[in-house]
Amino acid sequence: MEKNKPKTDHQSKTGEKTLRLAYTGILAALMAVCSWISIPAAVPFTLQTFGVFLAIGLLGGKQGTAAVLVYILLAAVGFPVLAGFRGGPGAIFGVTGGYLLGFLLCGLCMWTAEHFFGKRPLVFYLSGILGLLVCYLFGTLWYLFLYTGATSFASVLSVCVIPFILPDLLKLWLAAFVSRRLGAALRR
Repeated sequence: MEKNKPKTDHQSKTGEKTLRLAYTGILAALMAVCSWISIPAAVPFTLQTFGVFLAIGLLGGKQGTAAVLVYILLAAVGFPVLAGFRGGPGAIFGVTGGYLLGFLLCGLCMWTAEHFFGKRPLVFYLSGILGLLVCYLFGTLWYLFLYTGATSFASVLSVCVIPFILPDLLKLWLAAFVSRRLGAALRR
């Protein structure tokens, strides 16, 4: 067999699929590592949202959302990929699980925006902000539905959303910066 034989179209496509699959797994693992960097609270302060934004920034909306789904599925089946090294159905379907599932909705918002408006930085930022709002809303409604104590929408927002707004916006900006730099290196 010749050493310099050109790759066939099939070999090239298979290699690309394998590389995409590997990147999806790597970014799902990175989300786990980001979740372990945590400051405990009612809803822990973590770098999970940075991982979500980075996956979408590096891999694009479709594949980045797939990485988020893989991360959530790993948590759902019991792998300790969440803050505090938690995992399992109880963590996903507990009172704060709506915020975790909201990451998937955030990814879907960003994927949709990318599909219609392209991969420009402004689209990334605006769709990331919209995705965060959807994640916050879904998580807050989930929390209210499952929480058995007397509480209001405003009180859940004050504990589970408001403290996270500025840090999450900073993570969005940081993910955009890192994904532009790292994405350029990966495409070489």
